[in-house]
Amino acid sequence: MAPFRPSAGTSIGAVAERSVPELFHEAMASLASGVCVVTARRADGQACGLAATAVASYSANPPSLLVSIDHGSRCHGALTECERFGVHILGADEEPLARVFAGKGDDKFAGVPWRWDGDVPELEGALAYLRCLRADNFRRYDHTILIGDVDGGRLAPGEPLLYARRRMDWLLQTGT
Repeated sequence: MAPFRPSAGTSIGAVAERSVPELFHEAMASLASGVCVVTARRADGQACGLAATAVASYSANPPSLLVSIDHGSRCHGALTECERFGVHILGADEEPLARVFAGKGDDKFAGVPWRWDGDVPELEGALAYLRCLRADNFRRYDHTILIGDVDGGRLAPGEPLLYARRRMDWLLQTGT
């Protein structure tokens, strides 16, 4: 195996030139993530949802995932208190939908095709939809981590929508 060599133009000492928060934000911008919409029913019975890139597989047995939710999110209360929530993994052609749920609009579901899957708002489309039973959540720093056991869903053909370098795309091209 060849030894590690930094990319051209990369300086190991460059790390010290940035503050730790700046280093962290720039490093995380380099980590490509799938784009998801997470949905739940609020206590008043209304649907709520948000775009999220901090979603990951947690365990294969039982099938479960984790979602990181900012305490400042308007859906935080619904997601941390609900019995079930939905995770919609968006397809490459669903960037407009991702932008709706990443926005600050009051009714993100207006004009978006969706239905109730029991007590979970299910969006039409999406590359995958996973209905989760909230198994646990814990607060740490400025986020709450939700653990959800997958108890249903569906899959569709297609390619995933990705987020990296502060932009969304399917095939992220370098230098563009």
